Amino acid sequence: MSGARGDSVVHGVGERPVGGPELRGSDVSDGGEQQAVGSFRSPAGDNSTAEPPVGIDEFLERVRAGYERIEPRDAYKALQGGEALLVDIRYAALRERDGLIPGALVVERNELEWRLDPQGSHRAPEATSHDLRVVVLCNEGYASSLAVETLRRLGLRRATDLVGGFQAWRAAGLPVTTEVGPPPPPRAVHAP
Repeated sequence: MSGARGDSVVHGVGERPVGGPELRGSDVSDGGEQQAVGSFRSPAGDNSTAEPPVGIDEFLERVRAGYERIEPRDAYKALQGGEALLVDIRYAALRERDGLIPGALVVERNELEWRLDPQGSHRAPEATSHDLRVVVLCNEGYASSLAVETLRRLGLRRATDLVGGFQAWRAAGLPVTTEVGPPPPPRAVHAP
C-alpha cells in the first residue's frame, strides 16, 4: 500500500519500497522471514553496492588519515598569529561548565557546515574562503574529526581538528575564560 505522494507506508505481499531489495514469497525461510533477492540497489538506481560497514574506531582512523591534526599549543600560535580560525563546536552545557577559548568562534555542531561554507547564504562573516585554515574543536577530539570530514568535502581543504579537544587545550594551560557574554568581534584570518 502506498501513501498519497508515492511514499511507501505499509507494504503488502509483492510490494517493496523504492530502491530496496526485491522480496518474493518463495524466498521465505523456515523462520518465516523473507530473504532479499540480489543486491541492494541505491535510490539512484545505479546498482552499486556500498562498502561493508565499519565501526566508529576504524572510521575515525580512516578520516584522520586524510589530514594532519593540530596540537593545542600549535593551534594557539596559529590563532594568535591570525593564521587560523578556531571553531568551538561543543554544546552549550559544556561551554557553560568548562568555559570558552578567547577568540574562538562558537558554532553549534548542527550548524557548522552552513556557517563555514564560504558560498553559503548562512555563512559566518569569518567564512571568507575555501583556503581558510579552520581548526575545529570539540570536548575531547572525536566529534571534531567527523566534522572536519564534512568541511573538507565542502572544499575547506585546510580544515583540521584539535588533538584532545578542549580538554587537552585546558590541560596545556592555554587561555580559557568563564565569562559568557557577547562574542568578541570577528578576527581577521589570513588565507595563504
